[in-house]
Amino acid sequence: MAQAEAATEKRTNPIIPSLRIPENYPKEEAYFWGMKCGACGAQFLGERMACGNCGATDKLQEARYGGDGELYVFAVVHQSMPGVEVPFVAGIVDLDDGVSVRANIYGLDANKPDASWFGKRVKMYSEVVSQDREGNDVVAAKLKVLD
Repeated sequence: MAQAEAATEKRTNPIIPSLRIPENYPKEEAYFWGMKCGACGAQFLGERMACGNCGATDKLQEARYGGDGELYVFAVVHQSMPGVEVPFVAGIVDLDDGVSVRANIYGLDANKPDASWFGKRVKMYSEVVSQDREGNDVVAAKLKVLD
């Protein structure tokens, strides 16, 4: 009986591997994580087997990254797969912790793109965006422009 209950227990899964979901989500916000090289200081989003900068394999340590950053570059997407509402703004954000993340940017009018968007401050939040085949919640990181 305990196995059947465990098998049907609902889980919360990240949509990307570099997003961590705390056990007490949503009381505690999801966060980005990655690796930091103890040899050269390079930082990477997600798991690494070796440092992409110096090649070290034994100096990598897990690091937690904040969700605040600056919009580095963006594109307005007008065509996508069925079921995805367009247009939307996709961008690369340089997080304050030194890593970059690709994400959709919320809080901008995709019908009126503007060069003033470069450098805008953004903050990460997370929300359940779908359910997988087993009925588990799937959580995505979203980046919203701060006013």
